[in-house]
Amino acid sequence: MSRQDKDGDDEERGQRAVQSVEVGGRLLLALSRSPGPMSLKDLAAQAGLPASRAHPYLVSFGRLRLIEQDTVSGRYALGAAALQLGLACLHQLDPLRTAQPVAEELARSTGHAVALAVWGNLGPTVVRLHEARQPLHVAMRVGTVMSVLGTATGRAFAGVLPPERVHEALAFGVGPLGESAAAVAPAAEVEAELATARREMAEHGLGRANGRPIPGVNAFSAPALDHEGQPAIVITALDHQDRLSADWDSVAARAVRAAAAEISARLGGPGERARGG
Repeated sequence: MSRQDKDGDDEERGQRAVQSVEVGGRLLLALSRSPGPMSLKDLAAQAGLPASRAHPYLVSFGRLRLIEQDTVSGRYALGAAALQLGLACLHQLDPLRTAQPVAEELARSTGHAVALAVWGNLGPTVVRLHEARQPLHVAMRVGTVMSVLGTATGRAFAGVLPPERVHEALAFGVGPLGESAAAVAPAAEVEAELATARREMAEHGLGRANGRPIPGVNAFSAPALDHEGQPAIVITALDHQDRLSADWDSVAARAVRAAAAEISARLGGPGERARGG
């Protein structure tokens, strides 16, 4: 096959690439991973290039303000235009759109039901639901407002949100421990549950429902954090107790933690929450 024919095939598949852009991109990515400015030698090495080849790219990037060079040390760092690009990307991110493919893959790989929820006016609100591979009878659908402390989803939010926001939802939303709104749990019990949810989040990076509020159904939830460290969305896996173990280090627990970390990374937030801190 001739080079022209190959290029034509690549274009048809939407895969035609410009090698020089990819090479230059390696330099920018190397700078983005560095905790501080880098020398030409170190930057080129990180990008897998000889310094003589890297330098012309840096000159062009400097003209575009994608990088800047310290006039004294000669070291390179990301420039103002790179910051503008990063901020524009963050502002354009849609947490639900970002989380959707991760939720789909979690449901496909585990067979569990998977839900995505955001913090709405009344508390945790389901915005997407993927059915379990095997029959699972739960009263959950898009638009359902979850109990703050009586569900894994709610406890995941409660574990990371400021206490005042949690108390607002407790005052106006579904009953705090999963009961009907008419039955209000004693304040001391609510505070104890809130403290437990925060401790579990700090230790395990998860909210958990062990046969509550639905007997025989277990669930794990984890928050995905945005670039400001705020919970943008919570991902939950739930299933019958015979198919989803409630152990903190079960396959399902690890899968939910990993899914939340992936969503966080795509939103520009931190990765998997450190346990024990």
